[in-house]
Amino acid sequence: MTALIFKSALELGRMLRKKQISSMELLGECLTQYARHNESINAVILTDLVRARTAAAAADKRLAKEEPLSPFDGVPMTAKESFDWTGHPSTWGDPALVENIPAKNAVALQRMLDAGAVMYGKTNVPYMLSDWQSFNAVYGTTNNPWDVTRTPGGSSGGSAAALATGMTALEIGSDIGASIRNPAHYCGVYGHKPTYGVVPYRGHLLPGSVSISDITVAGPLARSAKDLMAMMAMLAGTEGIEARGLQVKLPKPRVQSLKDLRVAVKLTSPVSDVDKPYQDLIIKLGEFLKKRARKVSYEAAPGFSDHEAYENYITLLRATATKRMSAEEIEAAAAKARTFDPGDNSYVPLMNRAFALSHGGWLRANERRHQMRQIWDSFFDDWDVLLCPVGASAAWPHDQVGERHERLITVNGRQVSTIDQRFWAGYSCNFFLPSSVAPIGLAGGKLPVGIQIITREYDDLLAIKVAEWIEDNYYAFKAPPGY
Repeated sequence: MTALIFKSALELGRMLRKKQISSMELLGECLTQYARHNESINAVILTDLVRARTAAAAADKRLAKEEPLSPFDGVPMTAKESFDWTGHPSTWGDPALVENIPAKNAVALQRMLDAGAVMYGKTNVPYMLSDWQSFNAVYGTTNNPWDVTRTPGGSSGGSAAALATGMTALEIGSDIGASIRNPAHYCGVYGHKPTYGVVPYRGHLLPGSVSISDITVAGPLARSAKDLMAMMAMLAGTEGIEARGLQVKLPKPRVQSLKDLRVAVKLTSPVSDVDKPYQDLIIKLGEFLKKRARKVSYEAAPGFSDHEAYENYITLLRATATKRMSAEEIEAAAAKARTFDPGDNSYVPLMNRAFALSHGGWLRANERRHQMRQIWDSFFDDWDVLLCPVGASAAWPHDQVGERHERLITVNGRQVSTIDQRFWAGYSCNFFLPSSVAPIGLAGGKLPVGIQIITREYDDLLAIKVAEWIEDNYYAFKAPPGY
């Protein structure tokens, strides 16, 4: 049954409807993978097998009567630990929140449950969802299944690791700084960061908070781009107050075939250099597309500098953290910001200035963000997608020492800050653009890497469709060795 647990969720759903396997049996296969491998990976950190088996039995009754709720009825799933699931804590990796037991399911999770997905557990995250690693004092460290000495990514690291090892078939994550995209990239699975506001965020908030932060989104992860497409059909849409008057209707892909696709490719950046083995795989994909797409350019780019895009993103991203900072912490950041040269726009000065940003300062940064957002929209008049890296390299070794911005990774033989690669996170995220990640190969023949597929706002389905074309014609999910 090894091949079974690596099939796409849609394939598994078809098998269920054809009665080639039952939901209870399929759940058992995922739990067998969990029993075999979770101790070494630590992806799934909490389970509720009684509830899962009850849900699987209910799905089997519906399927026996040929009354499936959706293509995913009876298919096992897990969810990122920070999504509320009644009866179980949402800790965000913080020991202070181990008693935070929600009264309602997160809206995005509830939509998957309403579709008949069989939820059996939650997956690991970093402390406060704030790392491209996934470790915390509550649940420990999650390892990358391709190399357990390396990170699976974060903050949806447990999500991607569980998918890659066949412990689950469906996942939901969140993304403010590539938290869906980089785990998909590091673990060799698929992820989609939706246009801002398209997927409901309620139920993925810290206790006492009801407002949704700038930039952040919820979205799907899976082992196939086709699963992402089907999940978005279930997840997208307003809820609560907004649903009284607003609806989400994502347009169908404006390009119907690969031969009509106009592709811009970005290989590296002066802000964040990209490891050559990773660049080589992107070039290989680009050359493949040159023979099949309408046109491919390695020069086309929106009309603003990478440095400005990065600085604007870091300013607005770090400003979101002030929501939970004390007045004393903000004043300390302001004092530290005054010690830096005004022309120093490296990460630490940018971070401290953002922590101390006045409302007027935020409005000016936001205004420039929206100007660049308009530039992006004009860019997509001429190009359907921009393909670029997800990060600077393949997954890097665990490093839990010091602050995140103090840690270093090796890129092209040089030691660089792990923070630099946030440029690739913010290139789409800061401007509300949808972005899918699809695996494209193994860097150095060892570790998976993915391509980031950026499209204009609300063209989510085009980004996912391009991931599908890559999956069908170029490179698809491959299970890590030994699982």
